[in-house]
Amino acid sequence: MNPILVSVTDRIRARSATQRQAYLGRIEKLSNRPRGSERMGCANVAHAFAALPANDKLRVVAERAPNIGVVTAYNDMLSAHQPYEGYPQVIRDEARQHGATVQVASGVPAMCDGVTQGLPGMELSLFSRDTIAMATAVGLTHDVFDGVLLLGVCDKIVPGLLIGALHFGHLPCVFVPAGPMSTGLSNNAKSKVREQAAQGLVGRDKLLEAESAAYHGPGTCTFYGTANSNQMLLEAMGLHVPGSAFVHPHADLREALTREAVREVLAIGKSGRYLPIGRLVDERTIVNAMVALLATGGSTNHLIHWVAVARAAGILIDWTDFSDLSAAVPLLSRVYPNGSADVNQFQAAGGPGYVMRELMDAGLMHADAGAVNGQGLRAHVDVPALDAGRLTWRALPAASGDDTVVRPAAAPFSPTGGLRLLDGNLGRAVIKISAVPDDRHVIEAPARVFDTQEQLHAAFKAGELDRDFVAVVRFQGPRANGMPELHKLTPPLAVLQGKGFRVALVTDGRMSGASGKVPAAIHVSPECLAGGPLAKVRDGDILRLDAEAGTLMALVDDATWEARDDAVPGPELLDDYGHGLGRELFAGLRRNVLSAEQGAISWL
Repeated sequence: MNPILVSVTDRIRARSATQRQAYLGRIEKLSNRPRGSERMGCANVAHAFAALPANDKLRVVAERAPNIGVVTAYNDMLSAHQPYEGYPQVIRDEARQHGATVQVASGVPAMCDGVTQGLPGMELSLFSRDTIAMATAVGLTHDVFDGVLLLGVCDKIVPGLLIGALHFGHLPCVFVPAGPMSTGLSNNAKSKVREQAAQGLVGRDKLLEAESAAYHGPGTCTFYGTANSNQMLLEAMGLHVPGSAFVHPHADLREALTREAVREVLAIGKSGRYLPIGRLVDERTIVNAMVALLATGGSTNHLIHWVAVARAAGILIDWTDFSDLSAAVPLLSRVYPNGSADVNQFQAAGGPGYVMRELMDAGLMHADAGAVNGQGLRAHVDVPALDAGRLTWRALPAASGDDTVVRPAAAPFSPTGGLRLLDGNLGRAVIKISAVPDDRHVIEAPARVFDTQEQLHAAFKAGELDRDFVAVVRFQGPRANGMPELHKLTPPLAVLQGKGFRVALVTDGRMSGASGKVPAAIHVSPECLAGGPLAKVRDGDILRLDAEAGTLMALVDDATWEARDDAVPGPELLDDYGHGLGRELFAGLRRNVLSAEQGAISWL
């Protein structure tokens, strides 16, 4: 095993010992109770199973058959979740063949950041994660289930479902993905049209045509953003049917994998090899997820989400853990925005299985960590297939199917991971460097300070930004306005970088898995509204973002820096933040939320 992997895992285990022991004690207490239909009052039982067909009532109550709860993020507006509409019926059918019953325990909200980018609804995006966790708890708190199937794919949905499930850590749980949409207009071609639109070279009609050709059918978006990073991490945690992450929603194989998920959750129930999710997700599992993220240049959002996920299991991780692992973990894949391939090409080249095999062979993953399949993580290396209608797995080819997309650990794209920690007098931040050109890893330039995305766009359109500068976009943290993603900044900054200017972004907001070729120090913590030093920056200050040294500095003399007051949002900003389109309902979350490095958790 790689010594850094062992060292980081050991220190996480030591740091988490008290919280983890308490968490496991709670699981043990809940695991030792009688089944729901046996310990509850008759009226409670009658209410719980009133709508079940008579045969299923007999099974679950008299015959003590397993009762599987389904928590689903289905809605038919969002392409990634539209395929889930028919899943409950498939799941019920498979469960009945094995003498079990199924109830949809709850639906959870699922919003799309692609729809809300740059709009007021984006201020609810991050908080939707904890809302999903709470909605999961609302369904499962009926407390009549012997296992859970979790149906969700996208950005905040998977972390929210996982956090919610871990608060019911005594239950066996399996995630059931839906898969990516088929390949449409290439991501590179789409980005070029976006940059042309930012310069006024094409109109809205051409831009909409390009966007609609890229996002065109059921399934997740095909770039390697937060949604598809979720699927990679779940594979690395052993929470999927092996190899199920990136199978198209309408492929024949998809239904077979969904039926297998039913068989797996029954197999890890109390009548089988009991493996509740709270025991499966341990320090090794969390570290495996972190390694998989780094090795694939995945979404920066997970430096927030997986801190919260780990905390839900009584495990404490921080950005230093990610940074130390990144120094040892090679970059093994290039998928857009870190390359030109999409996730379908990634899957065809070897996908998660190839990456995991290389990491395990190199001693960079805990191969002995648990998995719902009962065979360990090595089973996730194999490729699912249908043989005369029967689900089977075949050995993954030894070589990469395309070494421009995935490479072996012995010949990686980079010897280190795609994410870096930055630290300095501006606070702590993260940067995704896997798509940033090498000559842009260090940017030193005057600051130009903005309070909103719109202010930067206005300056760009007015021609004020045709020069070297570091854009500081402040008051974008979780306490200020819910920490929206700032994707609308990418096209103008990319245009300026393409003109030869040395530009960068520094913000207490997010950029997520779509962070691209412009260097961006994001998630700056503490945020401005919580007393973070980014609020001291003024126009013209020389800032230095150094992804090689891992520093983020304002090159201002100490006396001047200390004498400055923190900037505060103007009244027009305060009037807008948190008002309209339901944002008022999330005021309590904004008041209570922890910092980005603490997982932006609202439930502690």
